[in-house]
Amino acid sequence: MSQAVRRAAFFAGLVLGAVSGFYSAGPLLRFGSLSLSGGQYIGIVVFGTAFGALLGALIGPRIAFAGWQLVSWVEGRLHRASLQDIVSGALGLVVGLIIANLLSPALSRIPVVGSYISTAVMLMLGYLGWAVLIKKKDDLAGIIGIFRLGGRADKSSPGVPMAQAKILDTSVIIDGRVADICKTGFIEGPIVIPGFVLEELRHIADSSDVLKRNRGRRGLEVLNRIQKELDVQVQIYEKDISGLTEVDSKLVKLAKILGGRIITNDFNLNKVAELQGVRVLNINELANSVKPVVLPGEEMTVHVIKGGKESGQGVAYLDDGTMIVIDGGKRHIGETIGVMVTSVLQTAAGRMIFAKPRYPFERAVQ
Repeated sequence: MSQAVRRAAFFAGLVLGAVSGFYSAGPLLRFGSLSLSGGQYIGIVVFGTAFGALLGALIGPRIAFAGWQLVSWVEGRLHRASLQDIVSGALGLVVGLIIANLLSPALSRIPVVGSYISTAVMLMLGYLGWAVLIKKKDDLAGIIGIFRLGGRADKSSPGVPMAQAKILDTSVIIDGRVADICKTGFIEGPIVIPGFVLEELRHIADSSDVLKRNRGRRGLEVLNRIQKELDVQVQIYEKDISGLTEVDSKLVKLAKILGGRIITNDFNLNKVAELQGVRVLNINELANSVKPVVLPGEEMTVHVIKGGKESGQGVAYLDDGTMIVIDGGKRHIGETIGVMVTSVLQTAAGRMIFAKPRYPFERAVQ
């Protein structure tokens, strides 16, 4: 709270306290049925005015500070909430208050406690309406179709709930696997491509570095494939996110605004989004989840490609790219052998299988 606001609260409390003290002194004296002379009456009124001014000057800044904190807390909550949450909550609050207002006349007729019950019911129904519609915002969006994107849309249709929007980041577009996942039908609901992501892809595609240029062009080809070849709704969000410069921060902010989810394979973006309450669909986690389950004791046939980090180790790979570290497999480099799984290690980067040669085994014909 600024110094100017503190001064204003001080003087407002001083004036209001003085006025309250002045107008309260007379009725209090008459209530006490005291017989006072004119001078005594004026003295008590002056004292009441001064006491009220002093009390108001002390309490005014504290009340203003508490109000300032309340406003800041509400502003912070509203800033973190998505637009969909705010609209749903406000609509639910209005509906709850309307129902409470309809019940109020009947409740007010109850003797003694009628007005208190009416107030309590109004507060309760207002809160219930706000809480229920926030939790049911996805259903609400699907029914009335009010949460839509601004800007140009491709293959769009009205009434699509933005709570189901899947926002693509730059890394997952360049990766390319998202197009194959969309083709299988496992990703539903509009695919949102932010304009600032397109701009970053264009910048990468125009880079003087050959590797970066190829990655950027691959990303643009993937987007072109998603838009033209796949039967999936694609929408371009052309508005920029003001006040932010980093693409990751803009993606998180956009996901909050739309109430959607980010599709990525960036580990850092995944963690940042989760910390801010944004749901993330990680392509790498999906790939790890659909890999075949391998248990200790199972046997398989693999082709040993190279030596491992430790002495005597050999390395092989499954068709899905999972690394198999074979204890004592270095002497079988270039051979296809049978192995037995000893343990499986799951890490954030993927899965690693440890095995040992299964003796006796028949080497495959090379």
